[in-house]
Amino acid sequence: MIDLPFFDDRHRQLSPALSDLGRELAPLAERGEAGDVDAAGVEALKVFAGRGLCRHLVPREHGGEGLELRTLCLIREAAAGFSALADSVFAVQGLGSYPLSLGAAPDMARTYFGDVAGGDAVAAFALTEPDAGSDVSSIATSARRDGDRYAIDGTKVFISNATIATFFVVFARTAPGNKRALSAFVVDAGTPGLTIEPMTVSAPHPIGRLRFNGCMVPAVNRIGDEGDGMRVALGTLDFFRTSVGAAACGIAARALDESRRRAISRQQFGSRLADFQLTQAALADMATELDAARLLVARAAHKRDAATEKAAGAPARVSTEAAMAKMFATESAQRAVDEAVQICGGLGVMRGHPVEKLYREVRALRIYEGATEVQKIVIARDLLK
Repeated sequence: MIDLPFFDDRHRQLSPALSDLGRELAPLAERGEAGDVDAAGVEALKVFAGRGLCRHLVPREHGGEGLELRTLCLIREAAAGFSALADSVFAVQGLGSYPLSLGAAPDMARTYFGDVAGGDAVAAFALTEPDAGSDVSSIATSARRDGDRYAIDGTKVFISNATIATFFVVFARTAPGNKRALSAFVVDAGTPGLTIEPMTVSAPHPIGRLRFNGCMVPAVNRIGDEGDGMRVALGTLDFFRTSVGAAACGIAARALDESRRRAISRQQFGSRLADFQLTQAALADMATELDAARLLVARAAHKRDAATEKAAGAPARVSTEAAMAKMFATESAQRAVDEAVQICGGLGVMRGHPVEKLYREVRALRIYEGATEVQKIVIARDLLK
């Protein structure tokens, strides 16, 4: 992706930090597969921090390299093909800390961002609930004002980084009955009244359920004003959604590489698989869709960065381009991985084979941060304005 015209010399300076990133992340993926998920996730974050990559999740005014979407996409593509676990932990480090840039008190933002940049803190984004996924307005978790604190009650599910996080950005309703009266709060992992329970999903991941039972949080930990939660949540998701497409490109690229190598080495009926036209057609489709996905991702990221720069650093939204990039990249990555399983045959469904792991890892990308169906609605609404 870095060779596309949407990128410049600033991005190419990242090449040394990204060139052998997979070499360090691949063993951590194996640790996750072996059941040591939390330790692998924490270690992965140290790898990113050690290469200075976590600094790209932090605004310049707080000592980081700045929140630039193209850079984030390059990092995620480089990581995802070797370890979806590591990629996700890194992405959620950004997803969980980005809201601080949208209205947190300066001193609080400075403190948390400093730890995020060094990998000393692990962030998480607590939005999803048992009855509130794509429909954010259905959130039932409540935050009741009690003097200079809020009492938070409710349940969050499928919270990435939950079991390793040191702090969460939690979204809760501050006005009962008002669907848009959501507020965002920073909640430290050790806060009394917060219980964290691990959840198991198909691909190893430090994911869990959060239960809040009279969890008291200082009012100064609120991000922005009461009622700003919807703005903070949607603004954060709008920024990171394109990068999900970049992760999908990383997975699709790995699937294509595994397929190509298998097609060249595997002999059937006296010929290589690569000599059969149907195999060639499959590889051609995979390569073409990968290039198209990269172009959509790069376009959306470049447009977002350019708009933000033009607005003197104020967040700019490119919802339609981000939706197109996320939808096409994740759907085409799913097709690429499925084709890779077909090319690898029996090996492709053997537990632990690279393609089998990709098959489990790619599926969630079509769901989180806005399911494919939601992205289609976003695109269609823009067309029908």
